[in-house]
Amino acid sequence: MSDSDETDVLRELASLPTIASPRVSPDGETVALYYDVTGRNELHLCDPTDGSLEQLSDGDVPRSVRAGFEWDPSGDRLFYHRDEAGDEQHDVWAMSLDGDSEPVVEMDGQIRLHDVGEDGETLLLGSSRDGQMNLYRHDVPSGETEKVTDYERAVGGGELSPEGDRIAFTTNETDTYENLDTYVAAADGSDARKLDVGEVGAEAAPTDWGPDGDRLLISDNSENLGRAGIVDLSDGVDDADVTWFGDGEFEESPSRFLEGGDRFVAGRTRGAVTVPVVYDVESGEGRELDFPAGVASVAEGRLADDRLLAYRTTSSKRPELVAYDLDADATETLFDAEYGPFDPDDFVEPETVTFASDGVPETPARAVDHDPYEEFEIEGLLFDSGRRPSPLIVNPHGGPRHHDMRRFSYRVQFLLSRGYSVLQVNYRGSTGRGREFVQELYGDWGGAEQGDVATGAEYVLDEYDWLDEDRVAVYGGSYGGYSANWQMVQYPDLYAAGITWVGVSDLFDMYENTMPHFRTELMVKNLGEPDENEAIYRERSPVNYVENVDAPLLIVHGVNDPRVPVSQARILRDALDEAGFAEGDDYEYEELGEEGHGSGDIDQKIRSLELLDDFLDRRIGAERTAVASLDD
Repeated sequence: MSDSDETDVLRELASLPTIASPRVSPDGETVALYYDVTGRNELHLCDPTDGSLEQLSDGDVPRSVRAGFEWDPSGDRLFYHRDEAGDEQHDVWAMSLDGDSEPVVEMDGQIRLHDVGEDGETLLLGSSRDGQMNLYRHDVPSGETEKVTDYERAVGGGELSPEGDRIAFTTNETDTYENLDTYVAAADGSDARKLDVGEVGAEAAPTDWGPDGDRLLISDNSENLGRAGIVDLSDGVDDADVTWFGDGEFEESPSRFLEGGDRFVAGRTRGAVTVPVVYDVESGEGRELDFPAGVASVAEGRLADDRLLAYRTTSSKRPELVAYDLDADATETLFDAEYGPFDPDDFVEPETVTFASDGVPETPARAVDHDPYEEFEIEGLLFDSGRRPSPLIVNPHGGPRHHDMRRFSYRVQFLLSRGYSVLQVNYRGSTGRGREFVQELYGDWGGAEQGDVATGAEYVLDEYDWLDEDRVAVYGGSYGGYSANWQMVQYPDLYAAGITWVGVSDLFDMYENTMPHFRTELMVKNLGEPDENEAIYRERSPVNYVENVDAPLLIVHGVNDPRVPVSQARILRDALDEAGFAEGDDYEYEELGEEGHGSGDIDQKIRSLELLDDFLDRRIGAERTAVASLDD
């Protein structure tokens, strides 16, 4: 295979356009979505009758579209977010269906649009303008913005009642950091009352108001696994009753009521698969919708013909939009995924692997020794590149409150095309298995969960003799970047190379410089306050053990990252220099301009794959004597 053929695979994969955040218009005639067919994410309108697209925005939307957008109830415009070069310090703008834009809310700090009132005149926002993330109410006609909550810890999950006279939200006023309670208040934030649902130490959050305004759909994990509940507020908050749904077999997360309020949708997680479930409110019966083993969700709104709009993907099938007929239990594809020169059969589905882990792998630890933790059966996904022998990329997920699922990843499929097999480990602390499994990570970053990752690598190397134990690399982003750093200093004997992408290296600096709500809801929730827990902050900071690095390390970071600030990369680089490591030989360093915590721009995707590809090829190689299907 020629170098140009390999470059073509890289560019073609990174350039495959991807849909995100589909929303049905209020009249059901149009679907708005993000789509990057132009080379960057832009707002588009999709006609669900024929799949045709019309581009609305032109470079106006953020490179990373985590914040999403909302329809004006009139159906005449969209409220969306703008930031500067990926810094996530959003303002809210409105865009007409002709593509004309105007600012609606401009404030200091980060803004997150939570909800739009049914009259289109009220916006409920989250903002860190005054330091912590709290709720603000914006009156569109007058342009006035009023702060409606003022809590020490972050406020989230803001939901406006149908009449616009009440709000529901979540925050925590207890001494138990892992706790999260649901509150209902007047629209101006007065008379805030905590709902008596769940238990202290669990998490309860609102997800949608019923159309009558007397019912509130909530999530809760008091029983360990997440569940959906409907709170009846007709007799007031103090006398509210809650009805729970589901049999407690799987983790479930409610999303919204369907039109009329007689049914609602939840997501059910089974291992690495998520499938929508529709519950009948009166009978309590739930029905899984018929989707392939992957990740599927029901979009907001309903199509004009009364069908649901759903998004679906698997590890080998790219995201597409389908209409779901609840009566016939049948789907029709509305917007096909683009495959370019590839075919879905070119892409690889993973094998589920399970292994026992007590958090202490056989590989000797260099940084912090641990006694065995509680033993868990840990699940992972192993993607086989088909090369023999095959190098292995251990790819821990970010979050850490997240888990790897059977969804399409152009990065994973690219690595497979180059001959690298990929292991993803849903270590303790991952979601999908309940509150108790998540809380195993609290107070123990860099402990048992990192032992789970290393044990997973040891397990597959032992069980699959076609994996090359001398060519193993660890590669992760965000908290996965923290994992990559920690694996390199804690278990360096396992790895021949490492890549940390927007990764955490110094927990003290992370606390000081991340976003305010990340400081309380991520750092303090997991590790406590640094002045009270100085020892754990110091002990679990990878930068303090750089002398243990025993293989080439690639450090990549966006300069505008508000979540994991670029100082994390610079501190790590400086520590390597001070320890006598040579840049270019022992480690490599790249700062990405005009980029934050990742990017959806095609050019930046290509650049990131080129950095990854070049580093791995030079450092461990894939012995490209065999030809994988993507290279044919």
